[in-house]
Amino acid sequence: MNCRARANPPASYRWRRDNWEIKLMEQPDEHYSLVGGNLVITNPREKKHAGTYTCVAKNIYGTVISKEARVTFGFLEEFSDEERDPVYVKEGQGAVLLCAPPKAWPQAVTYRWIYNEFPIFLHTDRRRFVSQRTGNLYISKVEAQDAGNYSCYVSSPIIGQSVFSKFIPLIPLPPDEGEERKYPADIRVKFGDTTAMLASNITLECFALGNPIPHIIWRKVDSTDLPANHEISESGAVLHLYNVQYEDVGAYDCEAINTKGKDWHKAWLYVESAPEWAETINNTQIDIGSEHTMRCVASGKPFPFIRWYKDGYMYGKGELKFSSLTFEDSGMYQCIAENYWGIKYANAELRVIACAPTFEFNPVKKQLLGAKDGRVVIECKPRAAPRPRFTWKKGKEQLFNTSRISILYDGSLEILNATKNDEGFYACFAENDRGKANSSGYLTITEATSITVAPEDTEVKVGDEVTLSCAASFDPMLDITFIWAIDFRVIDFDSEWQHYERVVNEDGIGDLRIKNAQIWHEGRYTCTAQTVVDSDTAYADLRVVGVPGPPGVIRVEEIGDTWVKLLWSKGAEHNSPIHYYTIQTRHYWALNEDDWKNASTSPAFLDGSLERADVTDLYPWMEYQFRIIATNEYGSGEASIPSLKIKTWDAPPVVSPTDVAGYGGRNGEIVITWTPVQPWYFYGKKFGYIVAFKPHDAYDWWYETISDPETRRYVHRDSYFIPTEEDFQVREFQVKVKSFNVKGDGPYSLTKVIYYPRDVPTEPPTDVYARPVSSTEALVWWLPVVDTGTGLQQYIEGYQVKYWRKYDDPEPGANRIFVPATVNQTRLENMLPDSHYLIEVRAFNGAGLGPPGEHCEMFTKRPPPPEPPRMWRYITWTGKWLYVWWDHIQYDWFGNISFPLYYKVMFRKTGYIYGKVYITGWHFMDFPMPQVGDYELMVRGRYEGGDGPVRKIRIQGKASMNTPTLSLVSLVLLALCIAGLEM
Repeated sequence: MNCRARANPPASYRWRRDNWEIKLMEQPDEHYSLVGGNLVITNPREKKHAGTYTCVAKNIYGTVISKEARVTFGFLEEFSDEERDPVYVKEGQGAVLLCAPPKAWPQAVTYRWIYNEFPIFLHTDRRRFVSQRTGNLYISKVEAQDAGNYSCYVSSPIIGQSVFSKFIPLIPLPPDEGEERKYPADIRVKFGDTTAMLASNITLECFALGNPIPHIIWRKVDSTDLPANHEISESGAVLHLYNVQYEDVGAYDCEAINTKGKDWHKAWLYVESAPEWAETINNTQIDIGSEHTMRCVASGKPFPFIRWYKDGYMYGKGELKFSSLTFEDSGMYQCIAENYWGIKYANAELRVIACAPTFEFNPVKKQLLGAKDGRVVIECKPRAAPRPRFTWKKGKEQLFNTSRISILYDGSLEILNATKNDEGFYACFAENDRGKANSSGYLTITEATSITVAPEDTEVKVGDEVTLSCAASFDPMLDITFIWAIDFRVIDFDSEWQHYERVVNEDGIGDLRIKNAQIWHEGRYTCTAQTVVDSDTAYADLRVVGVPGPPGVIRVEEIGDTWVKLLWSKGAEHNSPIHYYTIQTRHYWALNEDDWKNASTSPAFLDGSLERADVTDLYPWMEYQFRIIATNEYGSGEASIPSLKIKTWDAPPVVSPTDVAGYGGRNGEIVITWTPVQPWYFYGKKFGYIVAFKPHDAYDWWYETISDPETRRYVHRDSYFIPTEEDFQVREFQVKVKSFNVKGDGPYSLTKVIYYPRDVPTEPPTDVYARPVSSTEALVWWLPVVDTGTGLQQYIEGYQVKYWRKYDDPEPGANRIFVPATVNQTRLENMLPDSHYLIEVRAFNGAGLGPPGEHCEMFTKRPPPPEPPRMWRYITWTGKWLYVWWDHIQYDWFGNISFPLYYKVMFRKTGYIYGKVYITGWHFMDFPMPQVGDYELMVRGRYEGGDGPVRKIRIQGKASMNTPTLSLVSLVLLALCIAGLEM
C-alpha cells in the first residue's frame, strides 16, 4: 500500500491497523516491511492482516494521516452437494429454476446456466432470462425443446474462480387435450427501491412469465421519456442507467403485456452522493493571542458528518474556534467529511507567530498621491505579532483623530476632503511588546477627476450605429483612462471589437461607439474616468428597438379535419408593440425543412394582442407542424420553435384524378389512363380509385376498384368491346374516374370519350418532306391521313416518325418520335453530321401502326470547325475606339467543314450573363473604348452546320490599362492592310 506526503523537511512514516499502530521498529514482523512510506505485506493471512489501514506522516511542523485503505480476502464457496429435484411444467406455462448461489466475496459475481453439459451455456432471449441479482433462470413460456438438465454457473471475475451447481432436470409436460393454453403476463423478476451514488451506473431488472411471450415496456413516471443516458438490453428485460444524476430520481415503471393481459411493477430510484468540499481550510499564519475560526463545509447526500484531526489524533467536531491563540495551537489540522458513500480529507497548517514590527516587506509608499476634495488613505501594514499600536506624524507634528483625519484599526491614515495644505511627509510608527519600527512617504494633492460630459439616455434601431459621449477634466500631470461597462460588466474592446469601439483623445474624451446595434446591446452603460489617484462615474440607459423575438411554445389545443386550434405565448417585443402574427405550416410532403407556407386563419388578421387562433384550410389526414412569426413596425422577427407534429382527422376526398384518357387495343382490350391524385389529397386511409366506363350507346356503367393510389393505368378486356361491321371504323366509349378512402367517395372526373378502332390505320401519310437545320438537327413535314374513302373520319391517335442512317444504321435500331394526330411536323434531334438519313412516317391508333409512307431521304450538313478564330486588338491613338479583327476562315469546298455564313460578336461586362450581340460578314469590328471596368469580347462563326466554338478575350477599361495605341499613320496602314486582305 503506497503512501507519500509532500513535506519540508521530509516526513517520517508509520502505519496503523484498525487504529492500532504497527510497531515495525520495536517489534519486527516477518509479514510487514516498510519501503519508503509504502507498507508491504508478504504472504498475507486473513485473520492477522484483514482490516483498515492508515498511513501517518510526520515532521517537525506536525502530523497528518492518510485516507483509509481496507484489506479484504475474496472467496467463492462451493454449491451444496445435495441433488436437485426435477421441475415438471406444462408446455406453454412459465418456469423458474432456482440457483441458490453459495456465499461469495466480493459480491460482484456473474450468473450463467449450463445446458446438459459443460461448456454449453444457455443463450438468453425474449423467452429466457437469467437474473444477475439472484442467479435464477426464468422461462416465460416452456416449450418441448426446453427439456434437459440445467446447472447454475457462478463466476467471480475479481478472484478468477467459478463453481456450478448440481443439474436440475426440466421436464415439459404436454398440454391438456392437445391444446396449448394462453396465460396473461405475470412479472416475476421485480426491481426494488434503489439508491445509487451520483455518476454511477445502475441496472434494473424486470421479466415476466406468460403465453404469448410478454413484451416489456419501461417508463419513467411523470416523464415523457426515459433519461437520455439509458440503455435497454436482454430483449427488454434490463434497463441500464449510466452516469446517473439527480434529475434521474423518480419512480420507474415496468409493464409486461401480451394478448391475454398485462402486469406492471413500479419502484423508486434515489440518487445520493459522496462528500464534496464547498468550503475548506488553507495554510494560515496568524498572530499569537488572536481569535481564529477554522471551518469546513461539505455537500453530499446524506449530509456529511464533519470531524477534525490535529497532528494525527481526533480533535473535535463541527467548527473549531480559538479565542486566544497560543504556540501550542500550531500544528497540522485535518478536516474530514464523511457519509455512507465516501470520505473526504482536507489538510492545512496553522502556524502561530510572534515578532517585533518591521516594514521590510511592506513599507509606506515614498510617493503618495491624493485627489483634491477627495478621500485619501495612506496604508501602514508592517509585519508584527501581536498586533502593534499605531501613531502618525506629519513632519514633526503628531496626528490625532479628528472629524477629518482618522487612524483606522489596521493602522492606515484616512484624510477626508483633502486640500493642498495636506501635502507633506507622513510617518507611521508601529510598536508592540517585542519592539517598534516606522516608515514614511510624501503626499502630493492633485486636481480631482470629474466627468464634464456625461452619456445620455439613447434609443437606437437594430442595425444602426450610435455613440455614447463621455468627457472628463483631470490633473494634467496624470494619465486618464476611460472604462466602459454594460450592466456592470466591463467591455473588453480587444475581444468585442466587432461591436464596440472606443473613441478617445488627449483632451479627456472617451466616447463609446456601438456598431451595428443589436437587441443584446440594450442595457445600462457606465462610463468611468479613472486616474491612478481617483475616478468619476456616469451612466446612461441604451434602448434598442427592433423586430420582435420569437413567440413562445406553441400548443395544439384541438384538432379537426381541416382546422386546428393553436395557443402560444407572446415573445419579447423589443421596445416596439407587436402589430400582428403570421402562422406558417409545414406538412409531411414538404420538399425540405424550410418549406414553410403562410396559413389561412380565423380571424384572418391576427392582432398582436392575440395568443390563440384557428388555422383553417388544412388537408385532412395530414401530418403538420406550425410556427408563428411576430411583426412590429420594424419588421418580422425570428420564427418560433416549431410545434410538435400533429395529424388532422380524415375526411372523404374531394379531388378527382386528372388527364383521364384512353384508347382501344386489340382483342376487346380497352386501356384507360389518368394522372394520379397527389398524396396530400388522399384525406384518409385506404385511398384508391374507382374506374367507370361504358359504350357510348349503353345505359349501364362498368366499375372497377383499384386500391393502389399510385396506379395510373387500367386495362379491361371484353370480347363485347370488339367493333362489328356495323360500327364502321371506330366505336366510342365514355370513361370517368373518381377517388375514395375509408371515409367515403370523392367526385368523378369529367367524362372523357375514347375510341376503339376496328383496325389499324389503312392509309399512310403522304408528301413527307425534310430539310436539315444544322449538322445535328432537321425538320420534317407530311400530309395527314384524313379520309378512308367511305366518308367517315378515320380514327388516328398520332404519328410515329422513324429516322436512321441509310448505309450505317440498322432499321430496327432507328430513333423514334411520337406526335399527336393534331400535329403534322416535328424536329429531329441528335443526328450525326454530314450523314445520309432515311425518314419514315406512319399513323397509329390503339390497334397498332398503319402502313408506312414513302421514305424521305436527307443529308445533314457538315459540322462547324473545331477551333475558334484567333483575334487581335488595337486601340486608336486617341484611346476612344477599340479595333478588333480575327482570322478569316478559308473554306475548302472538298473538306469536312461547313460553309461560313457570318460572325456573331458579343461585347459584355465581366461577370454579366447578357451583353450586346453584333452580326457581321466582315472579320473585323470597332467598338467604343470602355472607360472603366473589365469587359469580355467573344467571337464565334455561324456556319451551315450551326454555331462554331467561341473565342474570348478580356479587355480593361481605359482608366486601368496600358495597352499601346496606334498613331494615325499606323491606323491608315492597318486599314489598307485589311482592305488588301479582303481583295
